[in-house]
Parts: sequence; C-alpha cells; structure tokens
Amino acid sequence: MACAGTGRERDLFADDEARWAAVARRDRSADGAFYYSVRTTGVYCRPSCASRPARRENVRFHSTCEEAAQAGFRPCKRCRPNEASLAERHAAQVARACRLIEEAEEQTPGLDALARSAGMSRFHFLRVFKAVTGVTPAVYARAGRAQRLRAELRRSPTVTEAVYGAGFNSSGRFYAASSQILGMTPSRFRAGGDGVSIRFAVGECSLGSILVAATERGICAVLLGDDPEALVRDLQDRFPKADLVGGDGDFERLVGLVVGFVEAPGIGFHLPLDLRGTVFQERVWQALREIPAGATATYKEIAERIGAPKAVRAVARACAANRIAVAIPCHRVVRTDGSPSGYRWGVERKRALLEREARR
Repeated sequence: MACAGTGRERDLFADDEARWAAVARRDRSADGAFYYSVRTTGVYCRPSCASRPARRENVRFHSTCEEAAQAGFRPCKRCRPNEASLAERHAAQVARACRLIEEAEEQTPGLDALARSAGMSRFHFLRVFKAVTGVTPAVYARAGRAQRLRAELRRSPTVTEAVYGAGFNSSGRFYAASSQILGMTPSRFRAGGDGVSIRFAVGECSLGSILVAATERGICAVLLGDDPEALVRDLQDRFPKADLVGGDGDFERLVGLVVGFVEAPGIGFHLPLDLRGTVFQERVWQALREIPAGATATYKEIAERIGAPKAVRAVARACAANRIAVAIPCHRVVRTDGSPSGYRWGVERKRALLEREARR
C-alpha cells in the first residue's frame, strides 16, 4: 500500500489550487502525492478517481490515507486509495515474472508458468507484461541472456565457459544465435570487435557535423558534434579493434537518408538499427521511439511507461548512453517543467530539434 508520495511529487502539488486542478483533470501522476475527501459522501479518493466530480466547496485535501481516515473519511470503493493501484499491482506482478526469467539458469519459464505465477490467464498476462515492459516475455528473456553473455565473454577464460555461464544449455543453441545476439562472432566480441567491419562516413547537417556508422546488422551510431575528427575518435573508442571503413557511394547515400530524417523528422525513420545495450536500456530506447515527433515526455513518464516508476535516474542514464541520435529520440525527453535537460550532443541542439519538430 502506497499512501504517501515522494517529496518531489508533493512539491508539484504543494497548494490547494494545484491539487484541485489535478483532481479536475483526474491526473494519474498525482496519485500518491495527496488524497481528497468529499464532505457530502464521507469518502476519500485518489486524484485520478473516476467517480462523479465533486463540488469544490465540499472537497478537502490530505497528504496521506491515514490523515484522511483520522478526519473521519472512509476509502472510496471505486479507486481504493488505501490499496495499491491496478498499475502498481501489475508492475509488481510483472517484476516477479521478470525475476523468474532472470533467475532461470537454463530453460526460461514458459508463458503458462509465468502467467500462473502472476495469477492471471495466459493471454491477460501477455498483454499486461507487454504493456509494462514494452516487450514480450520471450524478447525480455533473450535480451537478458544476451546481457549475461556479453558479461561472461568479458570475464570467462574461454568461449565455452561463457556459453554455459550465460545459461545456454548447449553450444549448438548458442552458436545458432550468437551473431544475432552479438552482431559478430564470440571471439571477435572478446577481442573488442577485432576484425568486425564498421562502415562510417561524416557529413554536415543543420546541427553541425554528423557521423553515421553501421555494421551488417544496421546503424550502430549516429553522432553529432562540431569537430568531425572528434566524432571519429568517439567511434574508435567504442570499437577499439574494429575495422573502420570509410563509406563508399552507396553508404554515403544512406548517410543522406539519415541527414534527411534529421532535417525533416516527419518523414519517419525506417532503417534497421544495431542496438547494443542492457535489457533496461533497450526498454528505455524502445519507449523513446514510441514518442511521436512534435511530442515530449518527462523522465518520470518514461519510467512509468516501462513499468519502473522509481527508476527515473536510471532512465536518464539510459538516455545518456544512447549513441544513435535522433533515430532514438532521447531529445524528446524533458524535465517535469517542460524545459530541456542535458543532452550528450548539446542542449542547444536538443532545443533546435524540439523547435523543428514543434513546427511540423
């Protein structure tokens, strides 16, 4: 049961005027920050309660459930403010399922087993899991195994030990999936990308210099800056032993497509991407790609969308770790007050991108 919001949430609704406005619009982000009671019904509710609107003169505000109860009000039977919200219950059930997936040493639990652990039907669980995490349980399991594999390859003395340490119960299953998981052979991954061919080219756009790099799987980096040489050094630092190859005419046409998208985001981005992140990072990046051009979201909203409402700082770190500018639109994430926050390619570029998209 969550009957008190965080200090920051309470600050956003510090006065009765802001609280009443939140109740009037049934603002879910205000849930937990305060509660309101209605004198004529004798109940207290969450700000997002779907009950019939009360008259302002009959409404009082309370910081906690306990405060409302001590004032003589009982909890609303519709929004159940003294219990965890439906979203919180779903998040907790999905979190338990994620732990079962992560703790499975070999065979990932099937959909039926995960649904039983959550007390849901198979199809309802699948819908809830995807709504909370943005991916299916099977995709979540593959991403987790890929993360463990990368870690094992870095610390295990042999590829074989890394294979079994990551939870693959046969080397055959592993080698069948290794290229898709790593984007290269296991031995090349262990060597820091030794021998992997990464094509790249540097061009110019309205935001300055732009570097586009791609493996056989898709675009692995879109970097922005003022100094083309600094962008190339950044790419070299990411793949210190990779074979960096200057783009030919065909590749430069691909760079032109990326530049065209930067200049006119409304055309959409349909090129394949080679994402290399943790499970959490890829969940955040997927949520970012679902923000339409011309819209923004706060770090808190992204955390809620991926089912991790308390992971606001982790969301910010995942945005900072993004190396594919604009195509993974971390520039569309703003502070709670709507102002631009940090951007690895400069706040002025972030502001320019947002203004350009807002003019669509």
